[in-house]
Amino acid sequence: MTSLHADEAFLGHYQLDHDPFAARVPGFKFFPAQRKPVLGQLHHLARYSQLLLVVTGPQGSGKTLLRQALVASTNKQSVQSVVVSARGAGDAASVLAQVAQSLNVAQAEVPVILAQIVQLALTGQEVYLLVDDAEQLDESALEALLGLAAGTPEGRPHVFLFGEPSLIANLEPLSADQELFHVIELQPYSEEETREYLAQRLEGAGQGIQLFSNDQIADIHENSDGWPGAINQVARDAMIEAMIASRSTVKRPSMGLKMPKKHVLALSAVVVVAVAAAWLIPGRNSNNTAPTGQSSSEQAQLPLGQGQPSQAQSNNSSAPAIEFAGNNPQPLPLNGQSQPVMRGPLAESTGMGEGDEGGPELEPSVEPQTVTTTAPPPGVPAGRAAAQPTTPASAPAPAPTKPVEAKPAAPAQQVAVAKPAPSAAAKPAAAGGAGSAWYTSQAPGNYVVQILGTSNEASAQTYVREQGGEYRYFKKNLQGKPLYVITYGSFSTREAALAAIKNLPAKVQAGKPWPRTVASVQQDLSANR
Repeated sequence: MTSLHADEAFLGHYQLDHDPFAARVPGFKFFPAQRKPVLGQLHHLARYSQLLLVVTGPQGSGKTLLRQALVASTNKQSVQSVVVSARGAGDAASVLAQVAQSLNVAQAEVPVILAQIVQLALTGQEVYLLVDDAEQLDESALEALLGLAAGTPEGRPHVFLFGEPSLIANLEPLSADQELFHVIELQPYSEEETREYLAQRLEGAGQGIQLFSNDQIADIHENSDGWPGAINQVARDAMIEAMIASRSTVKRPSMGLKMPKKHVLALSAVVVVAVAAAWLIPGRNSNNTAPTGQSSSEQAQLPLGQGQPSQAQSNNSSAPAIEFAGNNPQPLPLNGQSQPVMRGPLAESTGMGEGDEGGPELEPSVEPQTVTTTAPPPGVPAGRAAAQPTTPASAPAPAPTKPVEAKPAAPAQQVAVAKPAPSAAAKPAAAGGAGSAWYTSQAPGNYVVQILGTSNEASAQTYVREQGGEYRYFKKNLQGKPLYVITYGSFSTREAALAAIKNLPAKVQAGKPWPRTVASVQQDLSANR
């Protein structure tokens, strides 16, 4: 399968609105709790520090997303943000040209740009200069940006460089043992943050985190080292591999008519039993007939289980024989062979287990049909005696030595299956609630179990009402649309939350609930305001 075909099949197979792991998804913004202090630190340093600020992390670590959050969180009336890309334009002339164009400066020179920044400062406006892909800046561009960051006593821009760790090695020779820049290193996501990141990506594409198992999420986190760019690639590859594996296991239908193997085995067993039964039928020889005038009691003297009569018996016209009514006599069960001949091979070939007979079990009070081997009472015609039911060779025969005594059927109340009582951990006695007040009152370090999310508040209310106990929900915004998230319980540790998940009803566990911090919920609630 080519890459193009895999992309098309990938979206259709999982019924996705778009590729959830594309590098740029419009409207997608994921900002975990650990990045919020970093954003606050950048604002603080921009206000009180005179140093150039450097944000580093490997490719796909979320530097661009942090830069976007920094711009979005500034006061647009007091801050003018100038965003510059060093990709393919890493020299001083290219960088200064982009800055001059954004500030409406005619000459792309450091003194002229600083003069414009001083004029803006007099009107109460600050300038944030943010450079993406800063690891591609050459020495001349870095010197120009250090000059802009130093500024003049009247004013200076706040310069932010977002680049890979190699940027630090390029800046150190220019500092000349002076403290000219401050470095902030981004940290990878934790496994919980990786799960939240995947969930938000999938929800934006019309699906949910249930597409991944807990083991898959752990593998994705481990193989990506927790960096969002690598998470996108690893998760996408995992879904495509699972799709291809599921399709390769589907067998193509055959053009010819083929019988399933177990049916073939069952049919073979029936044929073998039928041949054996025909061979074992007493009286199959035309010479094996009873003399005329012999009584019925004399004809029934042949003991069961002697098998095929000997040659002497078959040739002796005076030997007693069993007489059958009709032209299609049925074989009798053989003495000492209480197990039916076809039970073993036929049961195995048709998939029956021990004690199965191809249908539901009979009630204990039902007795199996047996074969009458004694003469009928005096006065009863032989035709009526022969019409008694017989047992086919394919059905289990009762032991001829000891009759089965039927047991009375058990009362209905004794055989009724009692439903297991609901687990105490699954439905606590306390009543669940909705809204943000409960979540804001909890300790940020506590954990809740996220059950599911829905865009319909009525559905969330119905679910919480039916489950009761410690089930609650809160409202958050996802790409401008409301999402109602249902949670369960409140736990002091992650281990306690994981233990509670194992005690939830199977139907709830099928949705793959997962623990998350109360702090992350409180962050969603604050963003919703």
